[in-house]
Amino acid sequence: MTYLPRRLFLAGLAATGLMGTAACDNGLQSSGAATIDARADATLNYLYSNYPETRDLADKAAGVLVMPLVTKAGLGFGGAYGRGVLQVGGVPVDYYSTTQASFGLQIGAQQYAHVLMFMTDQALAEFRNSPGWVAGADVEYVAANQGENLSADTTTTLSPVLAFVFGQTGLGIGASIEGTKYTRIIP
Repeated sequence: MTYLPRRLFLAGLAATGLMGTAACDNGLQSSGAATIDARADATLNYLYSNYPETRDLADKAAGVLVMPLVTKAGLGFGGAYGRGVLQVGGVPVDYYSTTQASFGLQIGAQQYAHVLMFMTDQALAEFRNSPGWVAGADVEYVAANQGENLSADTTTTLSPVLAFVFGQTGLGIGASIEGTKYTRIIP
């Protein structure tokens, strides 16, 4: 019986995972800022037309980070990647990548979009001045209720950062412990 060395086995797992996520077209092959901007505009149009109450929140926000496509996959260990744009006053000002690592009971792959609305100038400044901002306790998630409408109550709108996750496709099962990091990039 032949045994594979542990390093070779781990390298094979990593290569399989990279090939699987590369097939999902998560924007790695995009032609830069113009492609990200176009995808972000389409994502915001989808958000506003399907959840009209989000437009008022965006108008009140100091800045809006749009991640049009995030690809997430895992089998015990997992990860996610996506690229997006930060808009201030509806104008693109910076581009970011999001990365996520997870470990736990999980299996599957999915893609989704998410939007972060920075409701205060301070929250936006902290995000922009950070070398790698990690979503933490100051993020309030706004979820779809039973009628598939996104709802934000008074408590939510007082939060410094609102997060909207929508447009999920694929199959992802299980719970995991994960961290999300945003890093400024040059597309």
